[in-house]
Amino acid sequence: MANDYDPKARNAGVDAIAALVTRLALHTGDPGAADTAANEVTGGSPAYARKAVAWNAAAAGAATQNGDVVFDVPAGTVAWVSGWNTAGTSRYFKKDVTDEVFAAQGTYTVKGTTSTLDLNDA
Repeated sequence: MANDYDPKARNAGVDAIAALVTRLALHTGDPGAADTAANEVTGGSPAYARKAVAWNAAAAGAATQNGDVVFDVPAGTVAWVSGWNTAGTSRYFKKDVTDEVFAAQGTYTVKGTTSTLDLNDA
């Protein structure tokens, strides 16, 4: 039997997850099992690094990112995004994104207007 959560319960769940997910990471392939960061992007000049992310308050069971998150990336492919705690020890999600290939150093933007934490049915 599936649960049918009220909107306030979905919002509370999303807000709790949003408080934990404070960093985003990029990957060239599947990040792997829980709490692993396989295929994380490395290198470049300026060097790739995980970036801070903040979230708007949840509404209708989803929270949008509070602004764009821009990464420096070396030549290669960005294929996945993952969400982490500040310490980088707990991964809360991984998302397969449309591959973006960089022939040379560039920037990759995770758009605030299209990135959400969502607890609604797919």
